[in-house]
Amino acid sequence: MPIYKNYAKERLKRGEVTIGLGLRQARTVDIAQIAKTCGYDWLFIDMEHSSLNLDTAIQIAVAALPLAITPIVRVPGHEVFHLNRTLDSGAMGVVIPHVNTAEEAAHLVKRCKFPPVGERGVFGAAPHTGFEKMDLKVARKAMNDEQLIIVQIEEPLAADNAEAIAAVPGVDALLIGTNDFCASIGADGKFDHPKVRDAYEKVIAACRKHGKFPGTAGVTVPEITDQYIRMGAILVLAGNDINFMMASMTARANALHALKPA
Repeated sequence: MPIYKNYAKERLKRGEVTIGLGLRQARTVDIAQIAKTCGYDWLFIDMEHSSLNLDTAIQIAVAALPLAITPIVRVPGHEVFHLNRTLDSGAMGVVIPHVNTAEEAAHLVKRCKFPPVGERGVFGAAPHTGFEKMDLKVARKAMNDEQLIIVQIEEPLAADNAEAIAAVPGVDALLIGTNDFCASIGADGKFDHPKVRDAYEKVIAACRKHGKFPGTAGVTVPEITDQYIRMGAILVLAGNDINFMMASMTARANALHALKPA
């Protein structure tokens, strides 16, 4: 079989809003099917802000591969052992936090891409091909092509460098981590702060100029997420499992407590 297709990347290339579900609490592989059934396009498997270990993250990623929902892992940092092991083991891409310069982005691309594009080490059978043997040169090119390398813009320096970062070959998307960006300017929770809107304008313009995908994450107010989508963000982290679960649980508990027995 050929390599599994990156369905999220295909949607993004068509300019379609592509929504992801953040995973912080889920620990079983059925969450991939659940998310697909609920209409999500990709999984944001979060190893930065959760206790998820690599083995559990990859179990979920491999379960997602045949389901036409793209497994993306947010790695904890820039270390090569996180990037390579994640991509080798089943993820179709990575979200890399706190990328502030084009130089950082270019270095990370080298670590994530196989030769001749980058310097990632070559390995054997992979879940991306159903463990079927493929010509190594063909497999490397296919995996390079299907990958999504997403860098997070989380500080004013990164927003100021958005055009240079977007111009780096191999970077696919610039995803604004809005919570961290707000914290970095002393405006916690003010998702529509003028400086945040300015960052979105810079990132969206840079992505349009260089053919990359602008994204939004970390906004917990749906109306403000809608605003950023209308501005041009198409890679959208819709929320995470713990927030959705708590909202539904709270609503149900409140409704039941409000009832009065006869």
